[in-house]
Amino acid sequence: VTPVVVAMEPAWRHHGRGRGRGEGELLLSLFRPAVSVESRFEEIRKSNLAAAQRLVESGFSSSSSDDDEDVESKDGKRGQILASTFTSYNQQTGDSAGLQRTGQYLNELFQSGALTCLICIGSVKRTQPVWNCSGCFSLFHLPCVQKWARDSVFLVSSVTDEDFGQKQHPWPCPKCRAEYPPSATPNRYLCYCGKVQDPPSDPWLVPHSCGSVCEKKLKPDCGHTCLLLCHPGPCPPCPKMVSVTCLCGKAKPLPRRCSNKSWLCQQICAKVLPCKQHTCSQLCHSACEPCPRVSVQSCECGRERKERPCAEPLWNCTQVCGRPLSCGNHTCEEVCHSAPCPPCPRSVNRTCPCGKTKSSAGCAEEVLPCGDTCDRPLTCGKHTCSRRCHRGNCDTCRQEVEKECRCGKHRKLMPCHKEYLCDSKCSKTRSCQRHQCRRKCCPGECPPCDQSCGRSLGCRNHKCPSICHQGACYPCPETVEVSCSCGKTVLVVPCGRERTTKPPRCKELCRRPPECHHPSLQPHRCHPGPCPPCALPCDHPLTGCEHHCPLPCHDRVLVQSQQVQLAGPWEQPSKPAFEKKALPLLRPGLDQVYKLCFGEIIG
Repeated sequence: VTPVVVAMEPAWRHHGRGRGRGEGELLLSLFRPAVSVESRFEEIRKSNLAAAQRLVESGFSSSSSDDDEDVESKDGKRGQILASTFTSYNQQTGDSAGLQRTGQYLNELFQSGALTCLICIGSVKRTQPVWNCSGCFSLFHLPCVQKWARDSVFLVSSVTDEDFGQKQHPWPCPKCRAEYPPSATPNRYLCYCGKVQDPPSDPWLVPHSCGSVCEKKLKPDCGHTCLLLCHPGPCPPCPKMVSVTCLCGKAKPLPRRCSNKSWLCQQICAKVLPCKQHTCSQLCHSACEPCPRVSVQSCECGRERKERPCAEPLWNCTQVCGRPLSCGNHTCEEVCHSAPCPPCPRSVNRTCPCGKTKSSAGCAEEVLPCGDTCDRPLTCGKHTCSRRCHRGNCDTCRQEVEKECRCGKHRKLMPCHKEYLCDSKCSKTRSCQRHQCRRKCCPGECPPCDQSCGRSLGCRNHKCPSICHQGACYPCPETVEVSCSCGKTVLVVPCGRERTTKPPRCKELCRRPPECHHPSLQPHRCHPGPCPPCALPCDHPLTGCEHHCPLPCHDRVLVQSQQVQLAGPWEQPSKPAFEKKALPLLRPGLDQVYKLCFGEIIG
């Protein structure tokens, strides 16, 4: 037995502890008669392969964690899932060229951590109930959307409604702001196509999909439905083949994709235009444009003719019709028209002024008032006229009624035709959220704020000229010129930038007067700040001889000012200050006197 144990020890360590049938066979092999090591190794290898095959067939997954989804991250399996999703579409079209947008959306859906709920900023997993927006197709956790909808409706209604909670306000999508009514608040976990409630999680399907054909109506509506399996995102264009003719209708019908069925035959349209005189000369198109030519057109009554655009063939002259009416007593008073003249207006509804008594008198006779009470409704809409039948308009209603003011706080007896406005002022805040309404007897619909904003703009030079508003003010519209020292070169910048903008570079020569005794400085370009020190010789006559000072100009030299003596160690010394001073003339020593006075002779 000993040789067998020694021979099998490496195999035991290499394969590890077996499971099930493989482990039992390995234990029995230790007590079998001694055979060759190669045969035992081959037997153990076959048993391990058989165990691995059984695990694969049973669908065992080595990772049971929700956070480690290796199934979706494998490229091969992802391709199989995408291919199964597009099966019905490819059978109709033969290719998937129109699926690039939807395929890209699905590809991002399979990536680990690619989808995030924008409400809780957490990742969306395949086992969690979700809701997708029909506008932007974004996925959100179902509990997050329900809380979002309740909070949105509560906030809007609490701010805008006097009768809190009485109106049904919509709630927006957190991403695209598409509005949904309160009745559309999701309360069930549905798949993308909406057929299956609580779809089971299948590793071989798109997450949150039911696996059946989508069958949603395509947009634009062509009468066909989507052929993809239940999928997120928008449906692809319609892949159906239909037989359609060109836009002008001259060519024979050709098979075309339903999503792209409009095509041009490149022939001249030649349809008769609405002017009935010319034909369309453009290439194949759907609707002909108005005729661009000019022709002689007659007016509606046919009395005048003049040149007008063919696109506007109907026009009216300024003459009155004047044709006799059917009554034989009057003529038509309407301006140029083509339709038959209307009946005589004096022969229609021949009644007394109040309308109670009908008359059979002709249009040439005058109908007198009947003498009864007028009883026509007054402008108030509540009372009738108490005068006798009369011509003309009725008087204003003067009956006293109890009226409620516009804001609803007071009541008072007043004439019916007057409006009752009390003196109470509205204390609500206007749309700017800064000023009160202060309008007398306000009915609740406060007008927009009419006061000026007046807040200082970012430039710190001007104030906002707009009407009072919410949020930040617009930038200052004014501009400021920043010039160089001489003023020849100017740079235009927005107001407020002049403090941080450097003066522009100028190509002109500096024109500042010199600060020393020289008539002019050395030529140099225009520059900001003080001019550089004068580099010309001083040339002042020296005392005691006939020579001039050969040193550089020292009329205005930067000299450090004297430091003030500190009162004690508690005071901090200040930075050294400089000031411009004129240095005294040179007092030459003996060697300088020889050099100045006898330099020429010595040289």
